[in-house]
Amino acid sequence: MTNFPDFSAKGYQVIEQLSHNIQGGRITYKGIYIATQTPVIIKQFRFAISDDWNSYKAIEREIEVLQGLNHPGIPKYLQRFDPGNGLCLVQEYKNAQNLSISRSFSPEEIKSIVFQLLEILVYLQEERIPGIFHQDIKPENVLVDDDINVYLVDFGLARIGDNTMALSSIMGGTMGFMPPEQIRNLKPTEASDLYSLGAILICLLTKTKSVYIGSLVDFDSNKFTFKDKVSKFSFRFLQWLEKMVEPNPANRYESAKIAL
Repeated sequence: MTNFPDFSAKGYQVIEQLSHNIQGGRITYKGIYIATQTPVIIKQFRFAISDDWNSYKAIEREIEVLQGLNHPGIPKYLQRFDPGNGLCLVQEYKNAQNLSISRSFSPEEIKSIVFQLLEILVYLQEERIPGIFHQDIKPENVLVDDDINVYLVDFGLARIGDNTMALSSIMGGTMGFMPPEQIRNLKPTEASDLYSLGAILICLLTKTKSVYIGSLVDFDSNKFTFKDKVSKFSFRFLQWLEKMVEPNPANRYESAKIAL
């Protein structure tokens, strides 16, 4: 017998637990909207589990960001509600797997994945005023379905424009995918998320699991070393990818639009 929370008073039924961050008090469920039987994602923050206010601020930030977004590559925000012991975020469900799960993609499929991610970043950077920095792009936060449709998820560390309150006190991100300026908690630029996207591409091309991405970094130069593992690709492409993951943001492409 399952021990899922009862959200029926809010119109939802939990059918599966997808992830559980014990330290942060966050649990992600797959559920359904009872009235229409539509599948949804329910992210719950529970005060009873955690006194970590950073985690609470992260889900509040994700709600704030998602409410202002409308892009086919970003699952839609649907609702928030108080279950009585915390906060829940309800989001559109996508039947897709994240890129940390081992899968084989053809070169054309990888090209499509990267192109779609760049288009999502163009939307966040160019079509949103002020622009939005995701700040946690990694394989676990990129979903790809069977038709190679790409979705960017988890905006809990996102920063809106130059808002100095945007999680400067909530150090987060994932080592190996965070650009050096984010590790030093410096102000992000439009080039910052490009570094993370480039790191994902390196993982895909070299078939390296995200947890082992550090094995591809030369710590003396702080640069990725990957060209010997992807020699079948053109020199021009490898130059483009090297520029995406330059440690110095001034040496990267200035924005997703330019990188396209």
